[in-house]
Amino acid sequence: MGDLGRLLKESWSLVEEHQDKVAGYFYARIFLSYPDLRDLFPVHMDVQRSRLLNAIVTAVQSIDDADKFTAYLRGLGRDHRKFHVEPEHYEVVGGALIEAMRVHAGEQWCVEYDQAWADAYAKIASVMLQGAESDNSNPPYWYAEVVAHERRATDISVFTVQPMQPLDFRAGQYVSIECPRIQPRLWRPYSIANAPRRDNTLEFHVRAVGAGWVSSALVRRLEVGDMIRLAAPMGTMNLDRRSTRDTVFVAGGTGLAPIKSLLEELTRYNRTRWVHVFVGARNREDLYDLPELNRLAARYPWLSVVTACSDDPTYPGEQGDISDVVARYGPWSEHDFFVSGSGPMVKATLKTLTELQVPSIRVKYDSFSDL
Repeated sequence: MGDLGRLLKESWSLVEEHQDKVAGYFYARIFLSYPDLRDLFPVHMDVQRSRLLNAIVTAVQSIDDADKFTAYLRGLGRDHRKFHVEPEHYEVVGGALIEAMRVHAGEQWCVEYDQAWADAYAKIASVMLQGAESDNSNPPYWYAEVVAHERRATDISVFTVQPMQPLDFRAGQYVSIECPRIQPRLWRPYSIANAPRRDNTLEFHVRAVGAGWVSSALVRRLEVGDMIRLAAPMGTMNLDRRSTRDTVFVAGGTGLAPIKSLLEELTRYNRTRWVHVFVGARNREDLYDLPELNRLAARYPWLSVVTACSDDPTYPGEQGDISDVVARYGPWSEHDFFVSGSGPMVKATLKTLTELQVPSIRVKYDSFSDL
């Protein structure tokens, strides 16, 4: 680890236990100094309060991995165009971040930490601005009309939208969604559940999570004819067409969405690779897309589907957490893996794959919650 990376992680450890206070001070400093910037953020800051801070910390923690650092930040810069972020805003955010950390680190904070964060943030801002500038040929976001909306379970909906302009993406990527009619200025990331299509439509699978402002709106209040906004596609959980290895997809709940996208791409060209899909859910109702998966398996002889329920003792298929079910099959050491679902599900599956000696370089994963 270089000196910069060491200083960043060392100084972050001083405030890590006080992230909520750091985030609160960070936003208060921004809004008090520049009240006009408040309009860039949602009315409800409960979730947003930690999002920007977490994004910066994630970038800082990968600063010694040049490829990961650059790819993550260029994507983040493209994505932040949806907030109408201007170059001068980066300086405001950087100053507020360093001041918030300095205040909450106490006497152990030193001038070396101050300089390390200033240098790191300058790199972050530079790469994000490059990412934003590289996307200037596209709009900051796309308007899309809801053309189909179906409740598949008590808290799960599948809906399809038609963008007003073509939106280029790769199978396995995700976009942030905003519902201006219902929850303006609140954006949440959701995976696209299909590969690029000639008609440019996009399908999404969404579960209403607790009191989730956006997920609940998308499941319970979104209607055909509504207009939503989509930010620039992000994510690197994509297929490598050069690989000849057989493939395993592991999905939990609506984590099936990007897996469906990758499967759709495979149906267009795959002839030689065996593909195994493992789908886990709490109960049979949560296996909301099982008929379509079975249809695909019947049509393509190279595809097999295994489903499991963790909290449904009467389910006739596999029982238990999907990570444990995967371990019962195999061997898997020569396969490519794609994992998508909740943070705990992804974490458990990655642990299982490590125990099964699957090389980490062959594992791609997607999770929108903390691992």
